[in-house]
Amino acid sequence: MTRPALDALDLEQAPEAVLAALAALRTRDAPTHGGRVLSYVYDPGVPELDELAAGAVRAMQPVNGLDPTTFGSVAALERDVVAFARDLLGGDEDTVGTVTSGGTESCLLAVQSARDTWLAERGLRPGEARPRLVAPVTVHAAFHKAAHLYGLELDLVPVASSGPSAGAVDAGVLGARLTAGPAGAADVALVVVSAPSYPHAALDPVAEVAALAADAGVPVHVDACIGGFALPFWPDLPAWDLRVPGVTSLSADLHKYAFAPKGASVLLHRDRDRQRAQYFATTRWPGYPVVNPTLLGSRSGGPLGAAWAILRALGRDGLATLAGRARRATLALGDAVSGIEGLRVVGVPAGPLLAVATDEEAAADRRVDPHLWADAVAAHGWTLQAQPGLTQGDGTRLPHTTHLTVTPVTEGVLEDLVPVLAAAADKVRGRPRPDATALLGALPPLDGGARPGAGLDSAAAAALLDAIGLGAVGEEGPDAGPGVGPMAPLLALVEALPAPFVERLLVELLARLVEPRAA
Repeated sequence: MTRPALDALDLEQAPEAVLAALAALRTRDAPTHGGRVLSYVYDPGVPELDELAAGAVRAMQPVNGLDPTTFGSVAALERDVVAFARDLLGGDEDTVGTVTSGGTESCLLAVQSARDTWLAERGLRPGEARPRLVAPVTVHAAFHKAAHLYGLELDLVPVASSGPSAGAVDAGVLGARLTAGPAGAADVALVVVSAPSYPHAALDPVAEVAALAADAGVPVHVDACIGGFALPFWPDLPAWDLRVPGVTSLSADLHKYAFAPKGASVLLHRDRDRQRAQYFATTRWPGYPVVNPTLLGSRSGGPLGAAWAILRALGRDGLATLAGRARRATLALGDAVSGIEGLRVVGVPAGPLLAVATDEEAAADRRVDPHLWADAVAAHGWTLQAQPGLTQGDGTRLPHTTHLTVTPVTEGVLEDLVPVLAAAADKVRGRPRPDATALLGALPPLDGGARPGAGLDSAAAAALLDAIGLGAVGEEGPDAGPGVGPMAPLLALVEALPAPFVERLLVELLARLVEPRAA
């Protein structure tokens, strides 16, 4: 059958005009290449890899990963990617895995598998019991989502707030938490540790935690979503992957330091039965039998194809070379920040990440607030990521910080970046952190209940955003981007408000960014 030419159809717009409009929209984005955004994007600095990925995505574009019996290429590619990850991350011939749409899905599936295994061992169904998920307070927010979706109690353990181990959990403290409840460890479905944690680049003591968990009969998941394809090439690290006895699953993102396009991640299980527990299968409808290894049904073959192509091209040696560039850049940036009066690097980073806080040992008039610093850096065209402070359950305080994700391309821009970091610090040194009092004064009295703001409807939330100056975000005109402006005042507000209240406001802010606009 002859396919009609595109120009034979009644088109609303010519393809060239559509692509031009898309290109115009992209000009408002933060740059994804060149190293000026030190979060969210992972630039290897190798343009040929972008072209390879684009070609692989194009080749797999029509393929539906829902059914590998129809599209055998999906099964072949996934086998290869899982095998590469298994060999790199300490698995053996019994280690199996799944390619997912990203780190969040990998984490969700790890929790789902652990919960369903825990329930099955007790002859229970979902909703009939609420097991615990025990993790450091620095565990990725994806596990908060998983606990919410799958009905687990998230039991967060404080981490060190200062010193070389800042950001890392103490194995003894976590081990004591396992047996702290009336049921001992019998109500714990899963322990999660990070390699490393995103907020502070801290490597949790995986081997020590896994040994304690194994003694208690509890499985352990290692969240290596950000570090999984970099830490294998980082020297002098303690054991952290599937080589550690007691580690039962591990997640590692292919779209981070394996440089695949988003979204692609891999979830590995030490044994087949645990992996099978993540599957959903049903024949109880009149359509085709549904068997899904992931949360998605239909899945694009594009990210899988691109991840496969890049791993095949780079191999272990290519990944090692790129990780080496990122490591040298990380060490150089750490030295540069440590040399800036009023700032300090938090703990001892493991992997290509840094968290930067105020140096409290400096005189008050010489200190640098990390959020003001990030805003000053942004004025020079570089993007760092502000992170709020947090009071832990034991009353200790984790400082507010600025996060830097370092990639191989960063090594080539250090001569431009380091002077900007120093100049930005000079500009804001001695300035106090923004006071949220004025912004709070625009808000009505907060509900003192357990969930203040939980009943806030959309109109009321929008009115509050207007009151604190965020209502017009993304509405400055057809050529404006969605940026929210300086982050320091917003992060001060985030810390000052009760979490449920500020979360509701942020939901409204993000939801309104993508609502259709009036003509």
